[in-house]
Parts: sequence; structure tokens; C-alpha cells
Amino acid sequence: MNIRNVTASDYNVISPLLNEWWGGRNVSNMLPKLFFDHFNNTSFAYEKDGHILGFLIGFLSQSETDTAYIHFVGVHPEHRHLHIGRQLYHEFFNMVKKNNRQIVRAVTSPVNKGSIAYHTKMGFDIEKGDKEVDGVSVFSNYDGPNQDRVLFVKSLKGELQQGI
Repeated sequence: MNIRNVTASDYNVISPLLNEWWGGRNVSNMLPKLFFDHFNNTSFAYEKDGHILGFLIGFLSQSETDTAYIHFVGVHPEHRHLHIGRQLYHEFFNMVKKNNRQIVRAVTSPVNKGSIAYHTKMGFDIEKGDKEVDGVSVFSNYDGPNQDRVLFVKSLKGELQQGI
């Protein structure tokens, strides 16, 4: 097991797997190569025996100097029981803390119940949107017409003070 920063060439490995890992949903267009080219210092791959089993694409906000953002996370479906996602999130949180950031944000679609459950389990709060979908607060048209999104926020402030 090895967690490392992603490289530009990882795009060619990960991109063809995206729709498969998401159960046939068309999500590959949400992760263009530019993330692998320009955010590799803040993005991570989980590798075992030369195979990428998970990845986290994130970055430090240029607009909000205390904030970092997790853009996309994926774990091979057959390996989700190994807590790969948790390890990737903690690697990202550690990088965020080293860069003196206190807030981590993420966004998902209201149909992605697994993502909603996972983020809340990881200590993220759901931000109050302008409507509810299936009992979850969402922001209407966040990513364009009929593209509602669930917004998450997690404070690392206490963790920073505790040195966690």
C-alpha cells in the first residue's frame, strides 16, 4: 500500500475507470486532465502492487485563504471495505493542516446517497441550501439549470489546535 501524489499520467489510468466505478453513471466528464496537471501537489492516489485502487483530487482555494476543496474521490468498488477513502481523506486533511487551512469543502449530487452518507460519517456538515430533496438540504441550480447540489463543510480548527 502506498499513498502518493497523483501525476499527470495517472489521468490515463483513472479516467477510463470512472464510469465503471460509479456503476455506469456518466461522471468522467467531471474530472478533466487539468486536475492531474495543475493540482497534483494536493491530490493523492492509493496504490497497491502497481495498481491504483483509489484517488482523491483536491486543491487549496485561491479565493478563500483558509479553505481547501475536495473535488473528486474514487475507490475501486471491490476494495471499498479496506478504508482506502478514509486514508485518502486523512492524507488530504494533513496536507490542508500543513498549509494552515482550517476549512474543507466538498460538493455532491443529491442522487449520490453513498457520497452524502460517507461525508457525514467523515465529520462533514451539510450546508443549509434553499430546498430539500429526499430530506437533504440542497442548493438549487448550483451547477446550472436542474443541477442541484449538496454542499459539505468540515472545520479542522480543533484538529489544528490539537495537532491531529
